[in-house]
Amino acid sequence: MSDSISVEAFRNSFTGEVVTAADPNFDETRAVWNGMIDRRPAVIARCADAESVVQAIRFAQEQRLSVSVRGGGHGVAGKAICDGGLVIDLAPMNSVRIDAEARTASVGGGARLADLDAATQAFGLATPAGIVSETGVGGLTLGGGVGYLARRFGLTIDNLLSAEVVTANGERIRADANEHSDLFWALRGGGGNFGVVTSFEFRLHAVGPNVLVGQAFYPITDTIDVLRFYRDFTTDADDELAVYALAVTVPPIEPFAEEYQGKPAIAIVACHSGDEAKGRKALAPLQEFGEPIFRFVEPMPYVALQQSLNAGAPNGQRYYWKSHFMRELSDEAINNFAARVQSLPGPFSIVGFEPMGGAINRVDAGATAFPHRDTRYALGVWSGWVSPDNDDNAIEWTRGVHEAMVPYSTGGVYSNYLDQDDDAKSSEAFADNLARLGRVKAVYDPNNFFQANHNIQPVTGDS
Repeated sequence: MSDSISVEAFRNSFTGEVVTAADPNFDETRAVWNGMIDRRPAVIARCADAESVVQAIRFAQEQRLSVSVRGGGHGVAGKAICDGGLVIDLAPMNSVRIDAEARTASVGGGARLADLDAATQAFGLATPAGIVSETGVGGLTLGGGVGYLARRFGLTIDNLLSAEVVTANGERIRADANEHSDLFWALRGGGGNFGVVTSFEFRLHAVGPNVLVGQAFYPITDTIDVLRFYRDFTTDADDELAVYALAVTVPPIEPFAEEYQGKPAIAIVACHSGDEAKGRKALAPLQEFGEPIFRFVEPMPYVALQQSLNAGAPNGQRYYWKSHFMRELSDEAINNFAARVQSLPGPFSIVGFEPMGGAINRVDAGATAFPHRDTRYALGVWSGWVSPDNDDNAIEWTRGVHEAMVPYSTGGVYSNYLDQDDDAKSSEAFADNLARLGRVKAVYDPNNFFQANHNIQPVTGDS
């Protein structure tokens, strides 16, 4: 830990804000989305720009402090915060600049999806991103980026044009298809331990302001029938249609009947981002299937859709996640899943299937660091609860569901869903791309200065 004299000298020269345990906003500043994370860094450097990131890196190296990098602070493993080290906090760097003519967005490393969505939708534009708008753009992008638009336009990383990066030696560089192309490859899905990305440039697409949204909630006892319908419904879906199937807790609000509120249900959530008439035709089977608790198919502002799941994942609750990728959804897999989700371990638990395929699968597995290009579904086991007294039960439940679905998976996992106990799963997250990631790491961070985020070790030679 750095001494107080060094910290004060840093505070006086730093162009951002320095926060330590002596400051009244320390606890607020060190808090992250997952309430299970309770780490106490020695110093938090709230950076104002790329040059202040350089200053923070140099200070950490001089003082021999470990570092972590915080973008949105929404990662379930809480890797944004380190114990006893220095946090490079990008939260103040949340600007989003749009070039409507070129259809590009320049996004600060601390921006959240809400910042990105609001700025792009002002021009009727969007880039594929996640489905909870409080998520940080940086963390989402560096791991891949799955969401409602990914089947149509590719993952978030497939729409990344360039990145401004500060390396471990304090150098500011631009990475794109022509400059530092090896680093650009690694940043697209490699998890982020190669430098501090201070700015992202994205390709934008015409989307909205409205998209056609379908939601249908069914009793949890209908899970097998609903998932068989989901499988058939999504098998030949066009790229403009993204459909999720999720076991959730019914919110205690209207329009849900009181008898179902607070109880598990199986929900279909669909977004068609193309022409409305085409979308209504595509969503017609959902309007006709089963006897739901609640159902609607209506246009909705894209920004509102992006925010619609925020209440189901509130800040400060307790979360533990696992994931799989799947090439198919067999009857056996459906039956096994249904048996496991008749009850959930907390009101903020969501378990189910994200849509892959479409444009995601038309990218070669080696073209970016994200290797899972031959899958149809991502299975997320996203458990969320309130009381620490429920920690052991919820974690055991989550692991049980995850382990039960192993026989039906590809063996791959999504790096953005790796939790605190998943540090040994780099091979499952990056598959055949792991060795190449290690070689890139050796070029840009040979001494492994950045190691908080599911660390990739530097590798030299062909090993």
